Parts: sequence; C-alpha cells; structure tokens
Amino acid sequence: MKKWITGVLFVAGLCGVFPALRADDMSTYEVTITNLTRGQRFTPVLVASHKEGVKLFQLGSPATPQLKTIAEEGDPGPLATLLRANPDVKEVVISPAPPPVSNLVDPGETITLRVQAGGRFDHFSVVAMLIPTNDGFFALNGVEGPKGNESLDRLSPAYDAGTERNDETCASIPGPGFSECVTPSNPSGNGGGAAPGGGEGYVHIHAGIHGIGNMNAAMRDWRNPVAKITIRRLQND
Repeated sequence: MKKWITGVLFVAGLCGVFPALRADDMSTYEVTITNLTRGQRFTPVLVASHKEGVKLFQLGSPATPQLKTIAEEGDPGPLATLLRANPDVKEVVISPAPPPVSNLVDPGETITLRVQAGGRFDHFSVVAMLIPTNDGFFALNGVEGPKGNESLDRLSPAYDAGTERNDETCASIPGPGFSECVTPSNPSGNGGGAAPGGGEGYVHIHAGIHGIGNMNAAMRDWRNPVAKITIRRLQND
C-alpha cells in the first residue's frame, strides 16, 4: 500500500511539472508562401497545423480523392473538410488572405496566412495547385514547425498527383486567362475542365511543361523548386 501511495504522489507531482495542453499554449504562426515560377499561378492555398503523422500524400502511392480535387481543379474544400474532421488537426485556413490579396498567387507574388499551433500540434502542411497544369501542385507534407522564435524556410518542388494525363490542352486545364487559349470563340482565354484520364496512378515529382498541347513550354515550364514557404511564430504570442 505504501508503494502505491508513493506512486500516486509521484504522478501527481509530474502533473504539476508537465501540465495538460491548454488553449493558452497555442500560438499564432505566420506561413508565408512565395511563387518562384515565371509562368505558373497558385490556386487558393491551404495551410493546416496538426500533430506528427498527418500526411497529405505519400510519394509513390495513389493520391486521395481530396488531393486529386486540389491537383486537378484547384479546389481545397474537400481536403479542408477532411482535415477539420481529424482530431489530430488543430486548424485549417485557406487563402485569400485579407484584402487586397487575391485568391490566386501570381509569379513572384507572396502571400501570408496565419494559423494556430502549439503543444503536440506542431507540424504544418501547405498545398495548392499550379495552373496551367493538368494535375500539378506544390506542398509541404507534415513538416515540423520552428522552435521558439526561430523561423523555418522550406522549398517545395512541383508534384504530379498522377490522376490525369499531362496533355497540356486548354480543354483539360481549368483556370482564367491563359494566353495560349485565346480564340475568337474564347476571347478570355479561360481553360476547361475536361478530364483526359490516363494518369500515372501515383504521386510523383512533376516533369514540367513540354509544349505537347496548347501550353507554351518556354513560358510555362519551370525548374524546381516552385515555391518558398516560411513559417514563424509571432513574437508577441
């Protein structure tokens, strides 16, 4: 009995040293995304804070339906819904940031989003589609955040979701105002949403734009990386 009582007292003492995670353990983090390409735009960007082990995808494995929707359509809604239902996820935010920032990130442009994180919710994921591509995207995939007041810089290559053949045609690439897609019947140059099928079947590093369809490789192609992501905790938190 004495040993049991001693053990209870010891555990109680530890509870005082290591208190449970409270709301005030959370801090605000700024996640800054810069488009490093010359001819690609980023669709609305999703940022999530979560525990270790949460992943958006696995290289070499098939994309989830939610990632497929981002990579082909630029719509982060289904993935946001999935993540928000996961108890291992703290917060999910989607651009646009407050005005005047638009919901598309142009070449050379930078946007900043804020997300709550802390305690065991110390990992971050970021994702958005590249347009004009068939199913290309950039991402941070469950990266541990910075410690203290340090900042963390990461570069992302372009990934291919492997869900759609890269035919590089106006008919299959959604998005506004592509110069290659301007015709008398389509003066705005908007892309379409037809799915060509025939994807590789797994997530891999994107091979770029090669000019096999309507897209101008000299304008739209890239050399990795395509995005810079900086994460830092606001010092007044």
